[in-house]
Amino acid sequence: MRVLAGVAAVSCLCPLVVFLCVVSQSCFGTQISSSNSRAQRNQTKLSAIDNDSHHRPKRGWIWNQFFVLEEHIGPEPQYVGKLHSNSDKGNGSVRYILSGEGAGSIFIIDETSGDIHAAKSLDRERKSQYVLHARAIDRRTNRSLEAESEFIIKVQDVNDNAPTFPDGPFSATVPEMTDAGTSVFQVTASDADDPTYGNSAKIVYSILEGQPYFSVDPKTGIIRTAVSNLDRESRDHYAVVIQAKDMAGSVGGLSGSTTVNITLTDVNDNPPKFSQKSYQLYVPELAPVGKAVGRIRANDEDEGQNAEMTYSITNADAAAIFTITTDTDRREGIISLKQPLNYEKRKVHTLNIEGSNTYPDSHFSHLGPFKDSTSLRVIVGDVDEPPVFSMDYYIMDVYENSPVGTQVGTVTAIDPDSTNSAVRYFIENEEERPLYFTIGVNSGIIRTTQVLDREGTAWHNITVMAAEVDNPRLVSHVPVTIQVLDVNDNIPTISGGNNIIIVCESTKTGQVIQTIRAADLDNFANGKFSFEVPAEHPANPNFTLKDNGGTTLVSREVWAREAGTCEYELILHCKGGHMTRMSLCIIRI
Repeated sequence: MRVLAGVAAVSCLCPLVVFLCVVSQSCFGTQISSSNSRAQRNQTKLSAIDNDSHHRPKRGWIWNQFFVLEEHIGPEPQYVGKLHSNSDKGNGSVRYILSGEGAGSIFIIDETSGDIHAAKSLDRERKSQYVLHARAIDRRTNRSLEAESEFIIKVQDVNDNAPTFPDGPFSATVPEMTDAGTSVFQVTASDADDPTYGNSAKIVYSILEGQPYFSVDPKTGIIRTAVSNLDRESRDHYAVVIQAKDMAGSVGGLSGSTTVNITLTDVNDNPPKFSQKSYQLYVPELAPVGKAVGRIRANDEDEGQNAEMTYSITNADAAAIFTITTDTDRREGIISLKQPLNYEKRKVHTLNIEGSNTYPDSHFSHLGPFKDSTSLRVIVGDVDEPPVFSMDYYIMDVYENSPVGTQVGTVTAIDPDSTNSAVRYFIENEEERPLYFTIGVNSGIIRTTQVLDREGTAWHNITVMAAEVDNPRLVSHVPVTIQVLDVNDNIPTISGGNNIIIVCESTKTGQVIQTIRAADLDNFANGKFSFEVPAEHPANPNFTLKDNGGTTLVSREVWAREAGTCEYELILHCKGGHMTRMSLCIIRI
C-alpha cells in the first residue's frame, strides 16, 4: 500500500474502503458539513470508482491522508473518517480494528460501522501526524478479510500561535546625523503555526513606537532611519517597538511585539565653545616659572575622541611669557609661566586663547570652523618682595696692614615694591666666628675691624643680608668676596736656610760652586731680588758673584785645601712698591 496526497481511488479487488473526511476550514479553523452527508458523498463517489475499476487493470490500494483539525473544543468527539469493506453487507458480520499511534486513546473506531473519531483535542505544534493501521475481520471466523493497511492522519493547522521574538528585546546602534534610509537592525519573528498551510504563519512587520524617526520593512523586518537629522546631543536613545502579525497582517491575525533599544553613537558635529568671551585670572608676581597658574576649559557636546581639543596662545607677546598645555583627561588648558612676573613692571597681561578640535570630521566641515577663541586677562598681584641687591655678587679688595676702620666697599639693595621701604644691612655670622669686617646698617659700607695680613689670609668670603625696615622677615642675601692686597712688609731670606758651602780643593777657575736662592713671603710684585757685596767689605779675590735672579758664586782660581775656610758676606735687596727691604746674610766656605 502507498500514499499519494490528493488522490482517492479504490480497487475492485480489495473489499476495504476508507471514507475520507472532507474538511473545509476558514481562517479561524471552523469545520463545516456534517459527517453523515460527508459519508454519503464518499460512498457515492467510491462506488462510481469501483464500477469503473472493472474496466481497468489490477493495482494495489491507493490511500489518501486523513485530516483532523487541531484544538477542537466541541462537545462531541471530532469525526475523522470511515473504514468500509465491500465484504460488509451491513449485517454486522465485519469487525473493524484500528492500531498504531494514538489508536484507542486519541483515535477510536466504531468496530461495526468503521467510523473514526478523535476523542481528544490535538495540538499540531506538538505532533503534526499519526501513522495508523486498519484491518477488517470476519466476526464469526475471526479471519482477516484482507491484509492490514497503513494510513496517516494529519493534524490540520489552525491559527493558534502568535508570532514571537525569542531573542528580544534587542539593542542596536547607529551614528547620529546619518542619511534617511540607513539600515539599523533587522528583527525576525517566529510563528509555530504551519507555514505551508494558509496564512497562519505569514508575518507582516509594523512599527508601534518610534515614529517618525524610524521605519520597518513589513516583509523583511529591517529597521531604517526615517529622518536625516537624528542628533545625539538632543536625544541619544530611542525605544522602538516592532509588531509582528500573522495572517499576512489581516484583521483577526495574532500578533507579538518586541522592543529594539537604539542608541545614537557620536560623530564630531559640534565645535568647542568657551562659555565666556573673556576670563580673568589673578596670579601673584612670585608665582614660580614652570608651575601651573590657572586652567581654562572649552565645552564640546561631543564625546570621546570627537571632543578632544588642543589649546594655544595666539598672541606672540603673551606666548613669550605664558605657555598653555592640554590636559586630555579633563579637556582643560593648563596655563603656566615661561618667565617670572613683575608687578612693578607690568600689572596686566592679556592672553588670546584658542581651543580647536584635535580630530575634525570633514563630513561636517559645512557646520563651520571647529574651534573657538576667548581672551584671558591675567592680573599680576603685588607681593611684598625682599630687597634686591644691585649685583648678584660683589668682589672688593683692601691692602693688608690697613688701619682698623678702612672702607673696603659698599653694597646696595632697594625695596622692589612700590612702597620703597628703607633697607638695613647685616653681615651673616651663623657660626659666630671672629669677624674682620663690619657693615653700616643704613649705608651698606663695609669696613675692616682688624688689621689684615695677606700672608695669613689672602681672601675673605662674607655674606651680606638686606632686610626691609617695614618687614624685617623679608631678607635677601648676597655673597661678598674681599681680596687682601699685598704690601712689601717681609724681608727676603736665603731659601732653605743653609749658609755653609763646601768646595773641593781641585775646583777650577770659573767653575760654579754654589747657586744662592732667596725667598720672600710677599707676592711677586714685592719680591723682586738683587744681590751685592757690601761696599765696606772688600771682595774676596778667590770668588766672584754673578746676579742672575738667583746669585751664583764662581771660583776665580784653583782652590787649595791649605787655604782653610773663609766667610763671604752678601746683601739681599727686595724691592717692591714704595718700600725696599734688605737683609744681610753670611756664607761660610
